[in-house]
Amino acid sequence: MESTNEIIVKVEDLRIAFRNSNVLNEVVHGVSFSIKSDEILGIVGESGSGKSVTSLALMGLLPAKNTVITGSVTYKDINLLKLSPKDWQTIRSNKIAMVFQEPMSALNPSIRCGKQVAEVLLQHRNINPKLAKKEVLELFKQVRLPDIEKIYQSYPHEISGGQMQRVVIAMAIACKPDVLIADEPTTALDVTVQKEILQLLKTIQQETKMGMLFISHDLNVVSEVADKVLVMYQGNAVEYGTTEQVFKNPQNDYTKALLLSKPSDTERLVELPTIHSLRNQTFKSRIVSPQARASRHRELYTKEPILEIKKLVKAYSVPQGLFKKETIFKAVNEVSFSVYPGETVGLVGESGCGKSTLAKAIMQLEPVSEGSIWYKGKDVTNLKGKTLKEYRKEVQLIFQDPFASLNPKMTIGQTIVEPMQAHHILENRAERVQRAKDLLIRVGLEPSHYNRYPHQLSGGQRQRVGIARAIAVNPKVIICDESVSALDISVQAQVLNLLNQLKEDFGFSYLFISHDLAVVKFMADQLLVMNKGKLEEIGDADEIYTNPRKEYTQQLIGAIPKGI
Repeated sequence: MESTNEIIVKVEDLRIAFRNSNVLNEVVHGVSFSIKSDEILGIVGESGSGKSVTSLALMGLLPAKNTVITGSVTYKDINLLKLSPKDWQTIRSNKIAMVFQEPMSALNPSIRCGKQVAEVLLQHRNINPKLAKKEVLELFKQVRLPDIEKIYQSYPHEISGGQMQRVVIAMAIACKPDVLIADEPTTALDVTVQKEILQLLKTIQQETKMGMLFISHDLNVVSEVADKVLVMYQGNAVEYGTTEQVFKNPQNDYTKALLLSKPSDTERLVELPTIHSLRNQTFKSRIVSPQARASRHRELYTKEPILEIKKLVKAYSVPQGLFKKETIFKAVNEVSFSVYPGETVGLVGESGCGKSTLAKAIMQLEPVSEGSIWYKGKDVTNLKGKTLKEYRKEVQLIFQDPFASLNPKMTIGQTIVEPMQAHHILENRAERVQRAKDLLIRVGLEPSHYNRYPHQLSGGQRQRVGIARAIAVNPKVIICDESVSALDISVQAQVLNLLNQLKEDFGFSYLFISHDLAVVKFMADQLLVMNKGKLEEIGDADEIYTNPRKEYTQQLIGAIPKGI
């Protein structure tokens, strides 16, 4: 239903350009939209589409020295583009507030959480510290934080990611702003925590009647919270309308492609449609039938497992103070499963359940406390030296954050050639260089990327480099640890298709770790559900997804945004 409330933010023909050596590069091209009180506008689009830059213009946070902004941005009757830095101090956080994507970056690690929120109140309102603390505790209650006194005294690193995001939300709503900008506020969160944060934001928005700008690359998330949707692509607004219009009857090819790129929760496709394949009309929808899947599994499970994890335990001792005994925390607690040649095993669970610790233990980056790891029928639990090096050649890891896992001082070519050299793959450097260039083409990059550095590539391109580096040494098992979680939906579809194609071509087995159940369902033959260090449920991926037996699995699947 169309809102009859007043327009509080109006953006007309917004153009944003960055100056670099006297050359202007325009990144937002004539975007227009409005936000009413008691209305949520969702902005969707992939990285680089101009979503966050647009939101920063609304907050007056773009660097004045190197930025040229034209058009009109008004809050009520105030032209925000004409405000001085001093004028902005009365608007920012007070009238227009922002919830940033990464709470750890948004919070000061050296200041206690309560004090950080109190500072906002003390700056914008004429109250004393005692009253400020009382109001902060009320805000912590409002954002559903547990043990509010303890969190008031805690530093950011002492609380969970979901709790940090709630502190950031409390800070943003402290002065009861008219407009709240939420920039990817749930991207880094588990599906269950994401659901709680979305419900919280929606509840606060309805209670306070504020307008909200909600930015995300996840269309299902936006469809659950937004009244109107603006779709951005390469700095342009390509579609704008009510959520129902945009999602049920998209007019633009890019919007249609975005909606189709997300893995289906009902059908199992051979490959996902991508922006490129849909625009070029080269995509052919092919569904994996239950019969074909059953036939493939009969063939898979007649072989011997390539990797067996038997009652694996990874425990840490936790100090309890000066005169108290240490307690033992089991991050992985008696986990057992097998991976067969050519199989993809999906591993899902919330943050802190032990997924990444399990991956590190299998890679022997962390020593195992109890239990054993068997590879090709041999116990490899306590390898050292040359045998460990050989094992790590055969079992490779693709990391979650490709930027953190690539050396910024090494070219892309050096990054791929180095492990080949370490493991004596091929005869000489010339052959390795050629193989590296061939692999770049294989993962959808150009040979010209060989001489570039990580900072010169996009997130999706860096992830492809990580894949090329992993397959350069001819592994048999690849562990993908949240390797698509930071990617846009369209880039994610390309990378998932690539991983499946490489598996077919090279005969890999995957252990695919993610908190996105829709992605895991698309990839996996077998599904492991992990909770607090233990395996909660194990079985066929489709069977668990459609008929979960355990309450924890039901909650995980129930928390997935379903979209319109």
